[in-house]
Amino acid sequence: MALMSIADAIFLVPERREQPMHVGSLQVYQLPEDAGPDWVANLYTSWLECTDVRTLFRRRPVRSLRTLGAWAWAVDDDIDLEHHVRLSALPRPGRVRELLALVSRLHGTPIDRQRPLWELHLIDGLEGDRFAVYTKVHHALLDGVTGVRLLADALAGKPTEDVPPFWANRPGRNRSTNAASVSVPGAVLQAGIDLAELGPALARRLLEAALGTDQHAVPPRTILNVAITGSRRYAAQGWPLDQVRAVARAGGGTVNDVVLAMCAAAVRRYLSDLDALPDAPLVAMTPVSLRLRRREGADEGGNAVGAILCNLATDLADPAQRLEVIHSSMATGKASLAGLTPLQITALSAVQMAPLASSIFRPLVGLIPPPFNLIISNVPGPRHTRYLNGARLAGLYPLSVPIDGQALNVTVISYDGSLEFGLTGDRRALPHLQRLLGHLDAGLKELALAVGA
Repeated sequence: MALMSIADAIFLVPERREQPMHVGSLQVYQLPEDAGPDWVANLYTSWLECTDVRTLFRRRPVRSLRTLGAWAWAVDDDIDLEHHVRLSALPRPGRVRELLALVSRLHGTPIDRQRPLWELHLIDGLEGDRFAVYTKVHHALLDGVTGVRLLADALAGKPTEDVPPFWANRPGRNRSTNAASVSVPGAVLQAGIDLAELGPALARRLLEAALGTDQHAVPPRTILNVAITGSRRYAAQGWPLDQVRAVARAGGGTVNDVVLAMCAAAVRRYLSDLDALPDAPLVAMTPVSLRLRRREGADEGGNAVGAILCNLATDLADPAQRLEVIHSSMATGKASLAGLTPLQITALSAVQMAPLASSIFRPLVGLIPPPFNLIISNVPGPRHTRYLNGARLAGLYPLSVPIDGQALNVTVISYDGSLEFGLTGDRRALPHLQRLLGHLDAGLKELALAVGA
């Protein structure tokens, strides 16, 4: 039994029926040309035979007197794969609309904590000779970057290669089979040094907020910043990466700046249509991965993430000006993290990720100002086409975690020359969520026109 890190345990503490704390992905595959009518069913049967499950996917959370009330990981030796791996089918011919409706329902259901924290749903019957795979994994088990790396590692680079399912042990490829162990006295000493050195930066951050000199101090309250329910609504679509890169070059920003500007334009139009656009600019929390800093492999799991706040400039009508403000805001945020250790970044980010703390006390959601208005993540994915036993991965769309006070989460994954947007929202708080897809497209087009791309 290994004690859970604070970065992982924080995703267990606020979880309840209205607020499941898992992330997921929707993968759409093109069947092989020679696939018969039972191809998907046969794949499901073969997967159930892969009972050699890697340790990461045998972990379940526990806490007891032995752990002094702290969360720890227990490792299950007997995995009920028929519970974790499930076969579903859409009424043929299943449209994307029905697929997204099914995934919306599945994503709103919490994962059973008495078992390892993951599920996989194999979905047959999608029109166009396609099928889908929806996976969900608790955020305490891994973060988005780790999840994408595991998925990419589980798929093949050519259609002639067969691969085992992502939960299966891969001798010679798994870099770790057990939860990482640490020297507790050494870790505590280093943590104390890191946090002591963080003092001036944290004090400056709090002073800026108190004096109102921080542009992100008091974001406006919007219909995005309400208590949520347990029902989800999900929408997804991809855009050519080359098109986004062209806008970034012409506008003097990065691809991530353009992604944020697309989201700003979409949310601005969405709120305006509902007569709910505030005069003050919205602020997004943008997670940043610390994996490169920690040099960790995907097999260890866990969370290594910080946060930057970004001014989305939704008060500006000119898309080129919005992009300029977003680029400047992100540059300032990145500069504030330069030179800090991962623990220092996590501690500083905790000030900005207060919704995870306030969401534990649901009545506070309507009483305190939101520290940001929505979450926008951008996760690098496989650069080249991937295959599942000959089936081509045609689309890879992320799902994430809305929380109390943050009813919309936008996550983007790059895959095979495309930027795949996944919008996860509270069903009650955000009517007609799918309209944001059209607004994203319009936002990219108006950006291209404004910067001359």
